[in-house]
Amino acid sequence: QVQLVESGGGLAQPGGSLTLSCVTSGFSFRRSHMSWYRQAPGKERELVASIGIRSNYTNYADSVKGRFSISRSDAKAMIYLQMNNLKVADTAVYYCSAGMGVYWGQGTQVTVSS
Repeated sequence: QVQLVESGGGLAQPGGSLTLSCVTSGFSFRRSHMSWYRQAPGKERELVASIGIRSNYTNYADSVKGRFSISRSDAKAMIYLQMNNLKVADTAVYYCSAGMGVYWGQGTQVTVSS
């Protein structure tokens, strides 16, 4: 059974930081491209960051470049999203995904507000 479980969301102030984690099981994590997506109320889901097999590349949405960092641990079958200098516009439900949308987690809410 494939499982992706996100954690680490919550409330942060503008300029603050949060780290999201996603623990996975049930598929070949080491061979999987992994990504973080987000969906704000009334908006379409968008790709935030992605990381290749063995971390051979990373990609970021323009809106988060220089502020967010994606990483992975093949030993733990986990990915992470370090989010710094958070903005109100980062408020959304954040989803972990494997294989470019083949598998999805349930999401974790990130709210940035003063």
